[in-house]
Amino acid sequence: MSGKTKIVVLHTKEIIYTTLFAVLGILLIVLLIYLFMTRSGKDEPANAYVPGVYHACLALGEHSLDIQVIVDANEILSIDMKNTSETVTAMYPLMEPSLEQLSSQIYEKQSLEDITYSEENRYTSMLLLNTIECALEKAAASQTPEATPTAAGTAPTIIY
Repeated sequence: MSGKTKIVVLHTKEIIYTTLFAVLGILLIVLLIYLFMTRSGKDEPANAYVPGVYHACLALGEHSLDIQVIVDANEILSIDMKNTSETVTAMYPLMEPSLEQLSSQIYEKQSLEDITYSEENRYTSMLLLNTIECALEKAAASQTPEATPTAAGTAPTIIY
């Protein structure tokens, strides 16, 4: 052992700065570890749909009915009839009430599975469900725009 005593002079300002930077460095390391652990540990759900407005056409004899479906990344926001002529409304009076009944169930379930409809509207509801399904197939996130079918080629048809 040496007989000389060493004296270390520390200024208060230097101690505060060193402590502050050490604490900030530790917080930064903990934050980075937390962010990377939560990101890699979770399986984030894939988007079900490509957000947008999609149309499908239902051919009703000489007339057609456009069904518009608006979707977000993971939910169906709106289902509506567009470009409805007075002739279609007069000839097919069950279309609008059937679509309202179906769309309320679809909004609630966010799926076309287990949709119920009355016996008197069975065929109308089935046609509307097929047309909505065509629009949702276009909105599916797994499809590329080149693989999206055209509305006229996939729409159900009623011939009277």
